[in-house]
This record gives sequence, C-alpha cells and structure tokens, in this order.
Amino acid sequence: MENVIAFPALGWSVTVNRVALTVLGKDIYWYGVIIAGGFLLAALYCSRRIEQFGFTRDMLFDALLVALPSAIVCARLYYVVWEWGYYSQHPGEIIAIWKGGLAIYGGVIGALLAVSVYARAKRLSIPGTFDVAALGLLIGQSIGRWGNFINGEAHGTITDTLLGMTVNGEGPFHPTFLYESVWNIVGFVVLHILSKRCYRFKGQIFLSYLIWYGAGRAWIEGLRTDSLYVGSTDIRISQVVAVVSCLVGVVLLVLSLRRGVDTLTQLINPHADARAVRIETKKETQNP
Repeated sequence: MENVIAFPALGWSVTVNRVALTVLGKDIYWYGVIIAGGFLLAALYCSRRIEQFGFTRDMLFDALLVALPSAIVCARLYYVVWEWGYYSQHPGEIIAIWKGGLAIYGGVIGALLAVSVYARAKRLSIPGTFDVAALGLLIGQSIGRWGNFINGEAHGTITDTLLGMTVNGEGPFHPTFLYESVWNIVGFVVLHILSKRCYRFKGQIFLSYLIWYGAGRAWIEGLRTDSLYVGSTDIRISQVVAVVSCLVGVVLLVLSLRRGVDTLTQLINPHADARAVRIETKKETQNP
C-alpha cells in the first residue's frame, strides 16, 4: 500500500501510504479523501460567487446533489466503454470503482449534463450555470490530481528534466499529474479574474475553460503512458476530446464576442434564454 516517490534531481523523496485511515475494518484511501477535499473546496468557492452570476446558494446545492452522482457514474462509464475489451470479460468489475478507473472527461461530461437538466427544469440560464461550474471544475481538477501522486500513477514517459519523478525506483518519469495540477491552478486564477473584470456574456467563462483546459490536456496527455486509446490505434481518446473542445471553444468565443450576444445560446437562437437573462438581470439589480 506504500509508494516511494522521489525527484532525484531535486534530492527529494517521500514514502506515502495509499490508505489514509481505517474505519470499521474498511480502508479509506487518500485518493478518495483528496477528491472529496477538492469537491468541497470547489463548492465553497462557488457558494461565495454564485449570487454574482444571478443564482442563489440553494440553487447551487440543489445542482450539486444531482451533479456529483452523475459525474461519478459517467466518469466510470467513460472509462469502461473505452476499456470494454477487458470489462466485457470481467463484467463483475464494472462497478468496482474502488479498484480505480475513473476518467476525468467522463466526470466533466456527467456533471455538465446533470447541471443542464437541472437548469432547464428550473428555467435558468444553462450557459450561466456552466460558467459557475467551470470555475469549480478547475479547483476540483487541480486538487484531485494529487490523488494520482499518492497512487504513483498518471505519470508520463521517461525524462531527464529537472522534474523527473521516480515511483518505487522506476523512472524518472514526467510528473504529468503535477503539470496538470499547476496548469489548472493558473487557469482558475485567470478565469477568476476574467469573471470579475471582463464578463461580457453568459457562457464566456465556460468557453474559456474549454480552451484553457483543452489546450493543456492536449499537450499533457501526449506525455502520459496510461492513456485510453481508440481500439488498437495510437489515437488517444482524451487528447482528441481536448483538441476538439479547445477548437470549439475558440470558435464559439470569437463568434459570441463579435456578435455581442448576452448569452451563448443566442448564437443558435437570437431569442434563446431571453427570459432567463431578464430574470437574472433583475436579481442582480436587487442584489448588487
């Protein structure tokens, strides 16, 4: 249950136990604790910013109640689908998430689907809710990657750079978990400032998230050794998704800024979300 992780060029080494504590004979892993910590910190941040986007804290917590289980289920389904060759032979392990196998893109898709369903049911601006979600996602993703550090996983190929990391004497590898964590932290700071000083339309922060995270993940995924592939090809699923999401984000952001829309959905329907925009504008006026 222990991993010896070292950065030889920096003269730093640590032995970490994957188990944080044992409760009633059941091991609680650091991976789960760290993921939960990232979720709670993201929820805390969003609760402090939510009213600035025209929503209430009750709306946020209601959305989280549906988004969290959806994210977990979809993160697992995403992984299982692309590893179906194995799970088709071991169907009993499909629900065994405690053995690993959660794909972050599946989790993001699941969370956004749940939030969009909730927003539509409550007649809220879907792009507006996605803006809040994007900020929370960057917080959760930046912290969650440290669960990979504890597990000694999600690292990259062999490298001779200063940050080369060894795991139980093997390596040194690119510490891709660290690259992505730092990239997400910087992205969060950029989007936080953008949301406060240059927020022009609903959906802008979400599109900026697609661009930022997509660009970073496209590069970082190319360094990893545990990627999910399309069948027997050398095409990395997450890298393709990252590139496509980044390009889509760029195109939609440019179009939205050029057309001066109030909300992203107006690119398709000029009158879309008009009622939601009026409601939120009224709330912002009442609660400056």
